Amino acid sequence: MRSFLLLVCCIAFSSAAFSCSAQTKEIQTGASQLATGPGSSPVELASKQTGLVVNQSSVVGNTHLVELLLQQGLQVKKIFSPEHGFRGTADAGAKVENSIDPQTGLAVFSLYGKDKKPPAEALEGINLLIFDLQDVGVRYYTYLSTLHYVMEAAAEQNIPLLVLDRPNPNGAYVDGPVLDKNYQSFVGLHPIPLLHGMTLGELALMIKGEGWINKAEQLKLYVLPVKNYQRDMPYELPVRPSPNLPNAQAVALYPSLGFFEATPLSIGRGTDFPFQVLGYTNPPLGKFAFSPVPKVGAALHPPLKNQLVLGLDLREVKAGGLDLSYLIQAQAVFATHQLTLFNAPDFMDKLSGSSKLRQQLEQGWTEPQIRQSWQSELMKFRQQRQPYLLYPDHH
Repeated sequence: MRSFLLLVCCIAFSSAAFSCSAQTKEIQTGASQLATGPGSSPVELASKQTGLVVNQSSVVGNTHLVELLLQQGLQVKKIFSPEHGFRGTADAGAKVENSIDPQTGLAVFSLYGKDKKPPAEALEGINLLIFDLQDVGVRYYTYLSTLHYVMEAAAEQNIPLLVLDRPNPNGAYVDGPVLDKNYQSFVGLHPIPLLHGMTLGELALMIKGEGWINKAEQLKLYVLPVKNYQRDMPYELPVRPSPNLPNAQAVALYPSLGFFEATPLSIGRGTDFPFQVLGYTNPPLGKFAFSPVPKVGAALHPPLKNQLVLGLDLREVKAGGLDLSYLIQAQAVFATHQLTLFNAPDFMDKLSGSSKLRQQLEQGWTEPQIRQSWQSELMKFRQQRQPYLLYPDHH
């Protein structure tokens, strides 16, 4: 059923917003349009008791969205924060407790602690939710799962949801295995490819339209799209979306290196170049030497902590999309030494969306063979996502 209520609003404003040297026109995120005043919103804001789903990436220039809306006199009542917390300083996977934000005095309800979904009592008195998080376009990045549960809670409590859209820095790619619903988890809830090539605004429309949440037809969903944006544009994030994605290279390598979270290898957590290296102690994966150490706000317990790691320095490689060569190389080295690469096989299967990729790697499949195995599902997904796309593909 694709007959659903939604309002997609895209209004021209000439406000200051993020710039990117590769573009002739200035990209304006949904948040930057909202910053020009409530009149740019597709839903009336002035009378609403608002809850914001935000973190450190929810900024317009150097100003946080929370401050901008408070300056406009809007009634911001509560903040809901995803993995890594409201200010983005919690370690990956670390539970985040509810708190009070010292700068604004607002209550912060954690969606990465006891609750992943806002319970009814946390939404009491709120009659509008605004979602503004910077995603990186990879299925296992958990902000998409937070969006899913916020949408479901909004539908169940009959609260309108406004998604302020942001570019997808990996938006040019649709690639990787499509998730099998038997492997749903917080690192993958939807039957979409690892690289889906969509923004969170587009995915919100798809989640509702495909009925992937409870009471989807009841949700009043509004999306404020990015202006002057095409999905294949290079877009360097103005703020790191999470502690261990510090730059464009890390974001570009993330789809390929994220799988190594299910192995004993280091991908640079606890260094100054997370998600830009790959290595192990014995057997070594290369000659580049580094030693992970605890880093407050990024990696308190990094894999191979305080050990000499030898591997690959990927800071200067041309990165983009999904590169399976790192997994294939590591699997070959470990197999030669009669070692198991995937020491957390269940987690690997959740990350990849089924057991197929892990089994293909263990059986020695080549990259072309593995890629061929998911082509028909990718073709179906491209057709399925078509009604929900807000941005053109080509310059």
